[in-house]
Amino acid sequence: MTEEKVLGMKPEAGRWMFVLVGLLMNICLGAVYAFSVFRKPLEGLWGISATQAGLPFMVFLAMFALFMALAGGLVSAWGPRKTSLLGALLVGAGWILAGLAPDILWLTIFYGVIGGSGVGILYGCPIAVAAKWFPDKKGLAVGLTLAGFGLSALLMAPLMTKTIAMETVGISKTFMYFGAAFLAVLLALSFALRNPKADWKPAGWKGPAAKGAAVVELDRGQMLRTPTFYALWGSYIVGCLAGLMAIGIAAPVGREVAKLAPEAAAVAVSMFAVFNGIGRPLYGWLTDKISPRGTALLSFTLILGASALLYFAGEGNTAVYFVAFSILWLNLGGWLAIAPTATATFFGAKHYAKNYGIVFTAYGIGAILGSLLSGMIHDAAGSYLPVFVPVMGLAVVGFVVALIGLKPVAIAQKAKN
Repeated sequence: MTEEKVLGMKPEAGRWMFVLVGLLMNICLGAVYAFSVFRKPLEGLWGISATQAGLPFMVFLAMFALFMALAGGLVSAWGPRKTSLLGALLVGAGWILAGLAPDILWLTIFYGVIGGSGVGILYGCPIAVAAKWFPDKKGLAVGLTLAGFGLSALLMAPLMTKTIAMETVGISKTFMYFGAAFLAVLLALSFALRNPKADWKPAGWKGPAAKGAAVVELDRGQMLRTPTFYALWGSYIVGCLAGLMAIGIAAPVGREVAKLAPEAAAVAVSMFAVFNGIGRPLYGWLTDKISPRGTALLSFTLILGASALLYFAGEGNTAVYFVAFSILWLNLGGWLAIAPTATATFFGAKHYAKNYGIVFTAYGIGAILGSLLSGMIHDAAGSYLPVFVPVMGLAVVGFVVALIGLKPVAIAQKAKN
């Protein structure tokens, strides 16, 4: 049998190339997290409300989640390379067409529906590849792969803010220029993706090492019959709702609540992106070390504390704004590592792409609820601070759900299924 090679290297070393490719792809895909820098300019351009300005972001994330679920079968049937190429074409088309949008409705269709569906199709490809190449380090590899999605706003927010402000460019051309760049980069990187041979394992690796690791492989139907799935899904909704809400309103909260200048608010978004990026490998590593449940409980505790800090002490307080939003962005990054790692840990790697596609629908629900909640409460109350009251309550609910239900599938139940 020919030994598996990656770029002429032994796979234990060469496999890290797939983590790098995935990280770079996610820098392009994660540009959605810089969308808050568009919100105020769009409100001024078209005379729309905060809720309306958030619609493209909300629909983008909803389509992202929906097509993650639908694309799980494509990854299995086509492989990661072909699936990724399709996603790249849609991502580029969505951003470029957004530059032609005459109003918020068409921007929502072009950017939200087309661009969001492309990200949903492509997003799972490098994750599935990393999970298969790193059965011994799932959490760390997946977390590092996803770090680019979180770190994207670090680069994109200031670049987009400056580009929007340029008289010769403006909002519309900003969408088009970035879309063309994303299209070229994503198409090129897609060709590098491939899975290991079916029987490949890292040298010296005996079997699952993570706490609570699966001892059998569950398909989608079997997974859906376990209480563990619903505990993971519910916990993921709460974690994403808090984090996505914070990302969607980070810049306007900085300007309206913390009283920052527009340029300072954009810098703040870039700083928060660092925490979002760090959260993925950090929480992935923690999930490997202390189990998905232990990591989830830590996350909900931090979300509760950050939301309480903002609500009770956030008005006009720059330090509170920076600390609390850094924590919320860190934990969104964390959940985007906890959930995929927990999916592979509890239900196995064989059917991972299809299984995580279903688990990821929680992200879409969190996106819709978070965007609607923040926009409607702001429009009704005239402030973003009351948004954090329901988030505190949901963090408590998430803590209880994770404590009771986020545990390995019972051996007897797996045998029955």
